[in-house]
Amino acid sequence: MVLSLLVSSLLAIQVSAATQEPLARPSAFDVQGHRGGRGNAIENTLPSFAWGLIDGSTTLELDNGVTKDGVVVVWHDEEIVATKCRDTAPAFPGDATFPYVGALIKNLTLAQIKTLDCGSQRQDDFPFQLTYPGTRISTLQEVFDFVECADPEHLMRWNIESKIDAAFPDRTASVDTFVKKQHAVFAASPYTRSITFQSFDWRSLVAMKKLDPKMVTSALVDYETTQTSDNGLSPWLAGLDLEDFHGSSLGVKIVNAAHSIHANILSPSAYEIVPGASLTTKDMVDRAHQVGMLVKPWTVNLLDIADDLLSYGVDGIITDFPNVVRRWVQQQGLEVAPKYPKRRVLSCLERHTVA
Repeated sequence: MVLSLLVSSLLAIQVSAATQEPLARPSAFDVQGHRGGRGNAIENTLPSFAWGLIDGSTTLELDNGVTKDGVVVVWHDEEIVATKCRDTAPAFPGDATFPYVGALIKNLTLAQIKTLDCGSQRQDDFPFQLTYPGTRISTLQEVFDFVECADPEHLMRWNIESKIDAAFPDRTASVDTFVKKQHAVFAASPYTRSITFQSFDWRSLVAMKKLDPKMVTSALVDYETTQTSDNGLSPWLAGLDLEDFHGSSLGVKIVNAAHSIHANILSPSAYEIVPGASLTTKDMVDRAHQVGMLVKPWTVNLLDIADDLLSYGVDGIITDFPNVVRRWVQQQGLEVAPKYPKRRVLSCLERHTVA
């Protein structure tokens, strides 16, 4: 079975004339380091991306927020979470906003955010996570600059998420602000065509495709974001009603809905139980491939789950442990991306780390 999956992964996806142009499947199986690889180092920081490179991730997955002064920063949460960051000192004397822990990213300037220590606290769920005391939240530009130092040939691939809250829009910057600010940084980087833009808020995928039709987009979905609100629609699905799409299962309907907004990739939860089964199913993967989409589930940290997903024919896996999943991929006889030289990566990390 593994051999047949390898052969099929190298074949072009067959689609009808009515479907969008399919994405070519890369030769290396897509092992994505979730938040850089938060099982191994403090998430969404330069050290986590350094270890993602050293561990041989195919793709670095990360999250973006937008500050009060319009800067794209790399962070997962809408607010500064006390279990991840510590206050140090105010950005300027008498700052009435201080302390900053607990504040929303959208209500803090970059200067205020840069005072936070977000590298000292190991997360309870990740007991092997390396800490890097004093580590600051980085801008997206700073992350690109660091990785370019370690990756001068620009081979690294990216999966970058807009952390927009469709259910509580006043907690984050708007769709328009997110998309325009992120795209400006993407377009100025040497990685502009190696980036996948992903979001749970499908409005941002529509807006990004409108701004840049060539941008590869990935529709994130879990069971919660498929559920309807008082108006009979989910706030996350760009006004789409899944019941308007044909399909014998929820998974197939999700594929058809994501395809209707020209998403190139579907990224479903691997663990959501939709009575008794994962949201990611074989019929979902089969339908996605029929219409020219790839499927890359999240966040896969159990190899038993990874075994099932590979049997379905998924095109990649997003994981907190890219080093472990990479070894597993090799054991299946699949091609993996090369590792980056540890000495060079750590040298670049030292040069790009600002205390």
